[in-house]
Amino acid sequence: MKKKKDGAGRGKSNWILLAPIYLFTIIFVGFPIIYMFVLSFMSRAEVWGVDFTFTLDNYKKILEPLYLGTFRESFQLAFLSTGLVVLLGYPYGYFMARMNAVWKKRMMLLIMIPFWTSSLIRLYGWIIIFRSNGVLDKVLMGLHITEKPLKLLYTYPAVVVGMVYALLPFMILSVYSSAEKMDWTLVEAARDLGASSMRAFWTVTFKMTLPGLLSGVVLTFIPSMGLFFIADILGGNKIVLVGSIIQEQLTKGRNIPFAAALSAVLMVLTSLMIRLYRKVTGASELEGLM
Repeated sequence: MKKKKDGAGRGKSNWILLAPIYLFTIIFVGFPIIYMFVLSFMSRAEVWGVDFTFTLDNYKKILEPLYLGTFRESFQLAFLSTGLVVLLGYPYGYFMARMNAVWKKRMMLLIMIPFWTSSLIRLYGWIIIFRSNGVLDKVLMGLHITEKPLKLLYTYPAVVVGMVYALLPFMILSVYSSAEKMDWTLVEAARDLGASSMRAFWTVTFKMTLPGLLSGVVLTFIPSMGLFFIADILGGNKIVLVGSIIQEQLTKGRNIPFAAALSAVLMVLTSLMIRLYRKVTGASELEGLM
């Protein structure tokens, strides 16, 4: 009887400790998402606000070529940015985990320093670098690589660089946290059994750091779909993302239901892409084990 009472007491105490987390999630995550979906089926009021009349016109409007093209461009930019972030961030996080304690602190400091400054100020720094006759042009012309200033600012590559720059630390930290917890004796055992360094990496190291890589992909792919301010600052309104349209509908168009429909579709598509990516990666990992 005493054991049952102790178990019931522990279960009650655990529920008390978890209640604030559930309450916070319901109020600040669950309710806003539900409210957004509800608004997406409403109509726009004649002057301002929402007319609570059920309609599917908001979702039908998304099927217009203009908005479908914006979704396509947003996904292309997200895939490209995430791919570059993986190529740059995975080696950085992996080799940082292999360093000694002193160099780990130094490299971690280099990653954290940019967060001490506003992201907008850092993006305006890229304008100084990319503008005509800016820092990059002077360096390239000084090295006689180019003969005249390049037009890099307000271009697609400038937006990609801005995306990679903003999201790269999240990938590095995710891979680093996963690689640092690795049991490196397993890699040594694979080498002792005759595996080459490359084979040992793909069969042991990569699979053990895959959770960190997947976390980094989630932390970079999802934000890259909505970081419209980077496209606005470095793209000069030439690169239009879904986030840009949502902002425009909320501020200029004052069409809250259509903005909610765009947000809902964006959230669903992003969730599906992440789920598909995890399935593909999990299937490839299973094949490697077999």
